[in-house]
Amino acid sequence: MSTAKTVIERDCVIAGGGPAGMVLGYLLARAGLNVTVLEKHADFLRDFRGDTIHPSTITLLRELGLVEEFLRLPLSRVNTLDGVIDGTRFTVADFTTLPAPDNFLVFAPQWDFLNFLADQGRLLDGFDLRMSTAGTELVEENGRIVGVRATGPDGDLEIRAALTVAADGRASTLRDSARLHPEGFGVPIDVLWFHLPKPENAPPPTIGYVSGKGMVLTLDRGDYYQAGLVIPKGRFARLRDEGMAAFRARLASAVPHLKGVVDALEDWDQIKLLSVQLNRLRTWHRPGFIAIGDAAHAMSPVFGVGVNYAIQDAVALANAVHAHLAHGAVADEVLVAVQARREKPVKKMQRLQRLAHRGIARASKGSGRRVAPRPLLALVAALSPRIRPFMARFIGLGYLPEHPELG
Repeated sequence: MSTAKTVIERDCVIAGGGPAGMVLGYLLARAGLNVTVLEKHADFLRDFRGDTIHPSTITLLRELGLVEEFLRLPLSRVNTLDGVIDGTRFTVADFTTLPAPDNFLVFAPQWDFLNFLADQGRLLDGFDLRMSTAGTELVEENGRIVGVRATGPDGDLEIRAALTVAADGRASTLRDSARLHPEGFGVPIDVLWFHLPKPENAPPPTIGYVSGKGMVLTLDRGDYYQAGLVIPKGRFARLRDEGMAAFRARLASAVPHLKGVVDALEDWDQIKLLSVQLNRLRTWHRPGFIAIGDAAHAMSPVFGVGVNYAIQDAVALANAVHAHLAHGAVADEVLVAVQARREKPVKKMQRLQRLAHRGIARASKGSGRRVAPRPLLALVAALSPRIRPFMARFIGLGYLPEHPELG
């Protein structure tokens, strides 16, 4: 066990400078509290991280008076989500059916979003963001978590706080230190992410193509696609053995209009494997400690909700604890209530993600057979106008959108 060289007293310490940790840090500092956020990397520049900002998060930024500045970032606004199944195009969700003005979805590189939150946080006296600083273990006294030990550019330090929060992702160090272990749900797929130039005469923005030749994602980023190939779990090594030429041919076969741009993929270093996980802690908290976001519940990329559910956790936690932290302590029952509130929408969404995995897994095999019978596609097309508003609300707002009590 390391010996801390420096001891810092804060109201709250948060491990992890992702969306959940940064939003929570900002909200608590805005409430007048002294908060330290620890981010182990020197910057936020990591590619192929969740960068779908849903209407619920846009509304949150509006309620905080930040939306206009946020919308000046380099981002893409999306009014509808289209998919192509066995060659038939469907509008899956129409966000314009949601209440204005936040009736659209945004694709924004996550590093831009996190840098934006960091800049806003630095305007607040109590906000302390420490880059290149990793929380390594919890400090426990008499059965209660009273802070965290960390390592940073200036050596070891100990940050003591009334509340310690693990927002350090699905491989959370602090969650492990708290001896909390998630229950995993079997996931049959992985995703390979990569960039492709947008072809000339590109079709309308399309979230994905599903057919007997596979499932390919194409998220529009202006002049390029953040593209993905869904594969059976554990199949990446076999694809590499088959070679890059075969990989490019597979993409072009599944999405013919990519044929002219797949040659941009020259090396396997351009392709990043997302090993899809779906899990959840049975208990998110201990006295003086709570996990949120992926540290509490790793979400599948299905429906692109992970970032937004993590942010909703942060808002719910800030609402519940800010007044208690102002008085120097957070009672256990407060953390119990936060889990009870956030666990309900998480369970519902994860249940639907598990169902979706079954169909996606069939498509990922590239068997050559149709994904859906023609009569079923015809029925879906006929019902599409009724489905679009429901899907817009289900994806864009989620089951329990949170609103900040700190205006």
